[in-house]
Amino acid sequence: MSVTAVPGFVAAGSTCGIKPSGAPDLAMVATADGAPVTAAGVFTSNLMTAPPVLACRDHLASTGGRAAAVVLNSGNANAATGAPGRADAEEMCRLTAEAVGCSTDEVLVCSTGWIGFPLPMDAIAPAIGPLATAMSPEGGPDAARAMMTTDTVPKATVVTGTTADGGTFTVGGVAKGAAMLEPNMATMLAVVTTDAAVDAATATDLLRSAVGVSFNCLTVDGAESTNDTVLLLASGTAGPVDEAALGTALADACRDLAVQMADDAEGSTKTVFLTVTGATSDAEAAKGARDTANCQLVKCSWYGQDPYWGRIAAEMGAAGIAFDPDAITIAYGGQVVYAAGAVQPVDEDALSAHMAGRRLDLDVDLGQGDGTAWIVTTDLSHAYIDENMRTS
Repeated sequence: MSVTAVPGFVAAGSTCGIKPSGAPDLAMVATADGAPVTAAGVFTSNLMTAPPVLACRDHLASTGGRAAAVVLNSGNANAATGAPGRADAEEMCRLTAEAVGCSTDEVLVCSTGWIGFPLPMDAIAPAIGPLATAMSPEGGPDAARAMMTTDTVPKATVVTGTTADGGTFTVGGVAKGAAMLEPNMATMLAVVTTDAAVDAATATDLLRSAVGVSFNCLTVDGAESTNDTVLLLASGTAGPVDEAALGTALADACRDLAVQMADDAEGSTKTVFLTVTGATSDAEAAKGARDTANCQLVKCSWYGQDPYWGRIAAEMGAAGIAFDPDAITIAYGGQVVYAAGAVQPVDEDALSAHMAGRRLDLDVDLGQGDGTAWIVTTDLSHAYIDENMRTS
């Protein structure tokens, strides 16, 4: 279940010595024959943009949306590294191209890890050739593991759909991400593959839409990283696919990966699915959802398994959206805890059981219109602080 579930793609992961722990830290995903295919990317909007992101953008532009391979390292973000960092990113692409048998601009590059440290190219460079040689159709799980930083488990997905002639197409993906998860996207990398036939412009549009309903609906701490990248490689070997069907499959794959990222977020004990309805517009629903999801008081109440509606109502009321305290309805696990300006009776045992679970369902109806939004987020625990109070 990964990028290599799609026929025609190979992958591998290895240890080259970036991480002091000796954990896997170098990955590669490529076409089996080294030939370029349709490619698309969606990237961070952070203006402190890492050199690998700049390299990917330039390569996609120069090839018109074609790529044969993606090389990824973890343990070092190659961010805030200036011109030397850009040269290192290009060197990773050059070495990968040499090993795979394509041109340098047909390689995309991703890095994740600590910001502000030069890449240890003396460790990375000699490992790229052997990594390319090791790629196989069974290598997807190894690639997913080598992408991990503070993740505790690798993240992968597979979705299938129906082609125009009644056959089957596949979408596979791997991702990493466990913190700084905030639109646009996250401290995350994702590589998605498909055998559906699609042109580069359509692939880009569909990928952006898929990211918009998945990774961009995920927040852990309201922070946005420097390296966020989602890449799509489409071989076309399955033949023509209805655009809507491919869009749905991409969205389903990305949403699955996004939820896995929330489930594995640094220090989290709760994954919270927050749905806001009844806003005057979708934009206002999204604003209320995002403000609530990022509120530290609300997050602490989730960690304490406390369905305290007051913090939810207060954050919605402060979000700068249309709001009436007598119109809002708040429900946890399908049980209304506040409505019509008053606390509501609940099944205390059932509510406590829901709040004690790993996943919480929170529904807020603002009673103002037809606008809706969905977001997945997490609680705030002591472990999150422990993880993020150090840089080494």
